[in-house]
Amino acid sequence: MRRTLFRLNAQKGVTGLETAIILIAFVMVASVLAYVVLSAGLFSSQKVKDAVHSGLEEASTIEVRGSVLASMSDNIVTELYFSVGTISGAAPVDFTDTSAGANKVVISYSDAYQQVPSLDWTMERLNSINDNNLLEPNELFQITVSLAKVNDEAEAGETLTAYRTFTVEVKPPSGAVLTIERTIPPKNTKLINLY
Repeated sequence: MRRTLFRLNAQKGVTGLETAIILIAFVMVASVLAYVVLSAGLFSSQKVKDAVHSGLEEASTIEVRGSVLASMSDNIVTELYFSVGTISGAAPVDFTDTSAGANKVVISYSDAYQQVPSLDWTMERLNSINDNNLLEPNELFQITVSLAKVNDEAEAGETLTAYRTFTVEVKPPSGAVLTIERTIPPKNTKLINLY
């Protein structure tokens, strides 16, 4: 009987040591697994953050504020006028105009007969916080687009006159393109509002 008790006591110590080794192994495996899961989670959350920022950069940054007006001469549109502002939270857009030859924003024209990839345009600050050419939040710029290239390149019957539908695209260096599509009304005066 003493032998049996001795054996039981001897096995108790070994069983406790084995249990401690197994428990330590489980803790080590769990900590490695937790590290891997946390690392993967941090990596994927960084990728999500990058995707959101990239999406915001490509979102529209400018919008038309107010009417689009056209100046007419001999029943042909010669210039367009519209005001632009930034959307909430948008990055500033450089509106250095084509007169300086260093414009960053490109304005193009297209209709059923022709496509002009780059028009001449000028900018006037209507509501400006500073004197730079950056369109920033709470600022408003009026853009005047010359359609001389459009009318000079048009063939007979293809000039920008009554009932003609056209598209003007304002392309900033980054962000979405602002598309303005209008139709010239049949009754024309020197200055018309294009709806």
